[in-house]
Amino acid sequence: MGSGQVTSTSELFDFQGKHVTVAGLGVSGVPAAKVLHARGAIVTVVNDGDDARAREQAAGLQALGITVRLGDGATLPEGTELIVTAPGWKPDKPLFAAAAEKGVPVWGDVELAWRLRGPGAAPWLAVTGTNGKTTTVQMLASILRAAGLRTAAVGNIGVSLLDVVLGDEEYDVLAVELSSYQLHWAPSLRAHSAVVLNLAPDHLDWHGSMEAYAKDKGRIYEGNRVACVYNVADKLTEELVREAEVEEGCRAVGFTLGTPAPSQLGVVDGILVDRAFVANRQKNAQELAEVSDINPPAPHNIANALAAAALARAFGVPAQAVRDGLRAFRPDAHRIAHVADLDGVAYIDDSKATNTHATEASLAAYESIVWIAGGLAKGATFDELVAKSAKRLRGAVLIGADRELIREALARHAPEVPVVELDRTDTGAMLQAVTEARRLARPGDTVLLAPACASMDMFTNYNERGDAFAAAVRELGAGA
Repeated sequence: MGSGQVTSTSELFDFQGKHVTVAGLGVSGVPAAKVLHARGAIVTVVNDGDDARAREQAAGLQALGITVRLGDGATLPEGTELIVTAPGWKPDKPLFAAAAEKGVPVWGDVELAWRLRGPGAAPWLAVTGTNGKTTTVQMLASILRAAGLRTAAVGNIGVSLLDVVLGDEEYDVLAVELSSYQLHWAPSLRAHSAVVLNLAPDHLDWHGSMEAYAKDKGRIYEGNRVACVYNVADKLTEELVREAEVEEGCRAVGFTLGTPAPSQLGVVDGILVDRAFVANRQKNAQELAEVSDINPPAPHNIANALAAAALARAFGVPAQAVRDGLRAFRPDAHRIAHVADLDGVAYIDDSKATNTHATEASLAAYESIVWIAGGLAKGATFDELVAKSAKRLRGAVLIGADRELIREALARHAPEVPVVELDRTDTGAMLQAVTEARRLARPGDTVLLAPACASMDMFTNYNERGDAFAAAVRELGAGA
């Protein structure tokens, strides 16, 4: 972990008269264009699509005097001095190659928000990782509120950082979720403290390689002032800390599900303990909360709680607020949500488990499982997931377009596990899937929807898929 005086680049950028190109309409592009225009920039919006929604958004911007070019996101407008891009635009787009050739900087919406913070703005406690970001940020916000601090969970969680930074409400500290896309386009972000929860292959089509993906995640540590929090069980997160250039005095702080070493948070006899933010951490530890205070107390969720606690403690939050905040926290729907118990079998909705890494954590939380899985694989492979989880599987019910990939992995690594494969992709398949899972389950088992796949082959999103599962369980319960 390199140290030294790192420039805190929150200097205000003078947009008056600057030619700024906004790449992409949508949830980040439209507000960015309006903000830049209001600050005197000469704004041109470029967008690949030219559909009805894009034309409607374009009309609203054009009414303000903003130029919009639909169906042409590849050409760099003449005179462009800065590009502000939607986070999803891939770095290999021709627009960015043209910008690099002319020395034009590219910012994302997070970078723009960072640059627009006023004097004395609230510091950011930042969270990224392949899985668990939203839960950790929400836990962190709950802990900060329990400490009496004015805070909000913002960023990739669905709350615009631009809106928060430019709004009238004042905050003491912000809990900020950041995706790898957002971090790629945020070169001057400097958090108070930050965590990379875990790293597994994801979005590699966007980043180009695992190395590039990890590098973008690691940007969250650059310039940290107090703590770079890493996952002791995921060595790559610790390597990213070692590579980061941080402020003098910033510390590396680990979290572990085991007994913590000095400068770590961990678990001892069902108690979350802190050996990082205490006096004489070689000998002392501070009790923070009990594992039973975490909802639900699954291993990966305990890890999320430890990461949130580490960031809160880095900000000076007392131990009691950690406990009170964790007790007050309620997870979002479709994140290991207990739906019902039928005939001694628990039915759990983890529709949010849309990749193998999240599903591995979900499967690890239960001893005997009838697994409902499948959907759009997005290029994923399932051998490692099945091999690690085989001993926990009572049976499997497979749905969705890419179910065959999971069936083949089960045949290779868990041939004794009974498998029901549903050759239908209509939304009504979920009731049949739950019915088949009920037939396979025994008292004490868990029927777990943890698809390891995206949902769009059968459902609008993972929320709708989880709702369909819950509705099917209730229908079976009503007819029991």
